[in-house]
Amino acid sequence: MEKRDYYEVLGVEKTATADEIKKAYRKKAMEYHPDRNPGNKEAEEKFKEAAEAYDVLSNPDKKARYDQFGHAGMGGPGGGYNMDFDLSSIFERFGDLIGGFGGGFGGFSGFGGGGRQGKRVRQGTNCRVKVKLTLEEINSGVEKKLKIQKLIPCEHCGGTGAKDRNSISTCSKCHGSGQVAMQQRTMFGVMQQIVQCPDCNGTGEIIKDKCPHCGGNGVIRGEEVVTINIPAGVADGMQLSMRGKGNAAPNGGINGDLLVLIEEQDHGTFERNGNNLYQNFFISFPQAALGDTVEVPLLSGKARIKIAAGTQSGQVLRLQGKGLPELNSRIVGDMIVNINVWTPKNLSKEEKELIEKMKEGENFKPKPTKNDQGFFSRVRQFFND
Repeated sequence: MEKRDYYEVLGVEKTATADEIKKAYRKKAMEYHPDRNPGNKEAEEKFKEAAEAYDVLSNPDKKARYDQFGHAGMGGPGGGYNMDFDLSSIFERFGDLIGGFGGGFGGFSGFGGGGRQGKRVRQGTNCRVKVKLTLEEINSGVEKKLKIQKLIPCEHCGGTGAKDRNSISTCSKCHGSGQVAMQQRTMFGVMQQIVQCPDCNGTGEIIKDKCPHCGGNGVIRGEEVVTINIPAGVADGMQLSMRGKGNAAPNGGINGDLLVLIEEQDHGTFERNGNNLYQNFFISFPQAALGDTVEVPLLSGKARIKIAAGTQSGQVLRLQGKGLPELNSRIVGDMIVNINVWTPKNLSKEEKELIEKMKEGENFKPKPTKNDQGFFSRVRQFFND
């Protein structure tokens, strides 16, 4: 099914402000809220669609990519954005705007009670891992399989924390809602407030007999092999997030995220500055004096360039589009080649005699002009041009 335009989903213009986008999302979320549309699958899908649209348009970076490239710029399989949210995830992230699952639109109960928040859903903690990448891997993007040490669901109880299914019962105090009403007499009358059930800690369930393997937590220390698809164009120090791949949550809650820190390895030939790559390329004196066609290395293959006769050491050449790609963009940097004329350190007797004959020649005497500037001046002028 083709994705609808996010602005169309929320019913706003592309020029809408952040506040207008927030108000539009809240209106749509209220309209299709599961509490107002029980059992309505179409309303549930529109509720999720609105959450996906808001997740993108409320984030300046995601919104900029979407405005430029549409759904193709969101990085999901097939050029789309996969939110990978269930209803619990949506309420976990946007509950302050739309109210919790199981009731609650910010209304009041009695004279001044609080809004209902629904059953408590526990959130697993995030995991962090460092991934070392070569410039070649950054250039093309790479798939990495990593063995992550983290909390995983207990295989004996399936993450419930109970010895068996019969060990789980509905909380008698809140009757499974995870909430109870508390009343307090004041000078203004009786005030009622909805709070988390103290007996079940908001889960709505009581575990009578705990799983002996995990002690009732539903999670144990283990490991998981995670496949990480790293896009082309990442940079050193950048952090990627994989939703739901972090530590498992106690008693079947929502998993945390896996945070992937990018570490760029040094390269023997190239140095990086943004999306541009720099290299020193050495040529011989005869090549500099007479000119030649040479091959310079790239991250992928080689490029043939022409060395003009009379080339000076420190001359800078640019190979457009031969650098690194920009993340989530069609923009590609350049390869900057700094030409160095190699001076031999060891000469044979015949070579020395030949050079001695040339030394007194008029054409071999240095005659610098105002165009023969230092390397850094040439680089500055190169980019100014």
